[in-house]
Amino acid sequence: MDPLSLLWLFFILASLQPAFARQWLLAQRRYALSRISRDRQATVITVIHRQESLSLLGFPVVRYIDIDDAEGVLRAIRMTPTGRPIEIILHTPGGLVVAAQQIAAALADHDGAVTAVVPHYAMSGGTLIALAADEIVLEAHSALGPVDPQLDEYPAASLIAVAERPGDHDDKTLIMADVARKAMAQVEGFTTRLVRRHLPPDRAGAVAHVLASGVWTHDHPLLADDLQVLGLPVRVGVPDPERALMMLYPQPTGRPPSVEYAPGPSMPTLPRRRRPPGSAGKGD
Repeated sequence: MDPLSLLWLFFILASLQPAFARQWLLAQRRYALSRISRDRQATVITVIHRQESLSLLGFPVVRYIDIDDAEGVLRAIRMTPTGRPIEIILHTPGGLVVAAQQIAAALADHDGAVTAVVPHYAMSGGTLIALAADEIVLEAHSALGPVDPQLDEYPAASLIAVAERPGDHDDKTLIMADVARKAMAQVEGFTTRLVRRHLPPDRAGAVAHVLASGVWTHDHPLLADDLQVLGLPVRVGVPDPERALMMLYPQPTGRPPSVEYAPGPSMPTLPRRRRPPGSAGKGD
């Protein structure tokens, strides 16, 4: 083969390599999910938003819970047989209230056990979804967060506080404050419905108010100890297969990791395939 043909072949293979790598990664994810589903005897759903894994011309593409996510999760819940457990794995900064509330309501109404697994964080709308589970499994330093609504870039609680200060306010400030009051009442009411499944009514109302009324900043992390103090159904200890699954959502190719450690794995790995009882491989 002449050098020019080899050069063309090289460019063709180089252009196809990202597509092959992406399909291989998707196949690994499907295999890992099927193994977790088989081991747990449950429908396993993921809501994973790796904001850092997508970029356009070098700028990160923000990922969050949206209507497409809600449609996909609701479809998975509808296809789950009656009484079959559901495990939902969450890694998300949050997103649209309407989408998160649809997912949370469907999970809360499911007639089988629901477990939310949070390997690292599930903030805002992700927390709302986690609250719909019968049990929340996380690490000691995994984070949930407040669910107080945000209007554009402003916290609803702050808009209300500004409008209540002395002095004249323009119409836009007053209108946004009015919408903020309604949004806070709606989210707090829905959160109370979710938390009431685990706590007495008066305690559930108090916890929902703390989570939804802007007591903390919206990005304040609530760790396992904080969640246990609130009385939420938390268990510490994310299983190894779920941890391994998160490694299949890597940083973009060509971008060096910002955190490294030794000793440690040099590349994402999957749990070893279990051998059937009584089988033997080479060297056994």
